[in-house]
Amino acid sequence: MTLDSIKHPRLRAWIDENVDMCMPDDVYVCDGGQEEADRLAERLLRSHSFFRLENRPGSFLVLSDPGDVARVENNTFICSRFREEAGPTNNWADPQQMKAELRQRFFGSMRGRTMYVIPYSMGPVGGPLSHIGIELTDSIYVVLNMRIMTRVGQAVLDALGRDSPFVRCLHSVGFPLIAGRYEPAWPCDANNKYIVHFPEEHAIWSYGSGYGGNALLGKKCFALRIASAMARDQGWFAEHMLILGITSPEGEKKYLAAAFPSACGKTNLAMLIPTLPGWKVETVGDDIAWMRWGDDGQLYAINPEAGFFGVAPGTSRQSNPNAMDAIRENTIFTNVARTPDGDVWWEGIGYDPPEGLIDWRGEPYNPALGKPAAHPNARFTAPASQCPVIDPAWEQPQGVPISAILFGGRRAGTVPLVHEAFDWVHGVFMGSIVSSETTAAAAGDVGKLRRDPFAMLPFCGYNMADYFHHWLRMGERTGVKHPKFFYVNWFRKDANGKFLWPGFGENSRVLKWIFERSGRPAGDVSQATETPIGFVPAPGALDVAGLKVSPAAMQELLAVRRDEWLADLPGIKAFYGSFDEFPRKLKQQLETIEQRLRTSE
Repeated sequence: MTLDSIKHPRLRAWIDENVDMCMPDDVYVCDGGQEEADRLAERLLRSHSFFRLENRPGSFLVLSDPGDVARVENNTFICSRFREEAGPTNNWADPQQMKAELRQRFFGSMRGRTMYVIPYSMGPVGGPLSHIGIELTDSIYVVLNMRIMTRVGQAVLDALGRDSPFVRCLHSVGFPLIAGRYEPAWPCDANNKYIVHFPEEHAIWSYGSGYGGNALLGKKCFALRIASAMARDQGWFAEHMLILGITSPEGEKKYLAAAFPSACGKTNLAMLIPTLPGWKVETVGDDIAWMRWGDDGQLYAINPEAGFFGVAPGTSRQSNPNAMDAIRENTIFTNVARTPDGDVWWEGIGYDPPEGLIDWRGEPYNPALGKPAAHPNARFTAPASQCPVIDPAWEQPQGVPISAILFGGRRAGTVPLVHEAFDWVHGVFMGSIVSSETTAAAAGDVGKLRRDPFAMLPFCGYNMADYFHHWLRMGERTGVKHPKFFYVNWFRKDANGKFLWPGFGENSRVLKWIFERSGRPAGDVSQATETPIGFVPAPGALDVAGLKVSPAAMQELLAVRRDEWLADLPGIKAFYGSFDEFPRKLKQQLETIEQRLRTSE
């Protein structure tokens, strides 16, 4: 497709403006088709950027520069008009000063390259909950991944028409091919990365990184940081949540949304295979949920993405067989190891590394060196349609009705296996205190306890105090039907540091209790015991038939220990205290729970 296919005057003017700044040798409008993908992949194969995986039809391996392997939160900016609008949890820079600096970086950054124009829809094209973005990039890797992760092509331009709004996404790897410069396998400017968001303009500028969410601007940048600001202004939710459908043996179906920080079993839960007879789980999405109140007062959600961008290490037949089936073909793997017969391998895949393995740095794997064969944040990009348990309604434009919202984190203690909020405000409080051990999905220390409210700390595009206000206000709307809130923790350990709960498919036992409780009126205590922090399953309420977990372990899994929670409260208070104009209702929740804890036996 050529620029003549662009009939939107403001879009064409914006493209022309960036062509003048970035100076590409050519401009190409992507159609998202298979022929286009095959042709671009061949270009990368010739340049040794891609490796074809002979054992996986239509699949490729990409190895990045070692300096470009993960999100770079320290180089991620929210450039709102005023610092206060970004809040204390975001890096803020003056938008005009940042643009001046970025223009110097982008000036001539695409010389010797092609600028690819990617028209893409987040959500089904033309759907009432969907929104359109345009990404300009000089990376074929980005084009091929965006084709999987979003809906790309002429249908998007048709839906855009001549005057509809769109999110402006500008990306460059920052490696112009000036005369005599050698093209590396993974071009980037590893020492000068910028991932910059302009919420008021609905614009994203990303420079220097070619990796993942830094470059696939429909992912966290649009789907969460920009969309969260749009949602606040327009009255909906853009959330870091999976969506799943769960069906009982009697045929009743409900949909749940769940917010987990990285490496807390999010994708595994979205594609869970229940161990309970007769129960079925189907996947709507594994990462992002856009939600809006319907005319009937019900909360409806769509998965705005069209693919999975999952963490490979730890994914196995045991942990997530449906994910393993979803990545059998038409998948792009990034920074995993390569086997001699043209397949992939990573730590936690479920079997020993074969002889002749090539690690993610492109070197022969030597386990004696103690270095991983796959990068801890290695990824797979696969079409959601390939998931064997994809929900029949996953592309339903109006979304699916949400009966419950789950929060979760990786906590060795304090937080029980599952507990339920008393009401909407308490549920928002639950989301505001989510915490988890940090992982390799983000740059920084691994294993440190981190406050991550709603699993949105790195992704909220504005002040999180206002974000909590938004959740509270949305719950105050008249005529709406509140889904119930729950908090789960699969990672509680015993005194010897061993996990108490088997996890994986056994998590369906917790989902069953949530399923049954989500249909109960507020305050109903059937199958539940009230504690200072919420309702936990009553003795015998969790279906543990056939489960090899001792009664003592179950008691520990559901225990609410006053001393542990009281020890946790100062950290929550300090987090709340880092914001100006923090919601009084949430502070009152904290005070009430502290009082309950101190007066409980």
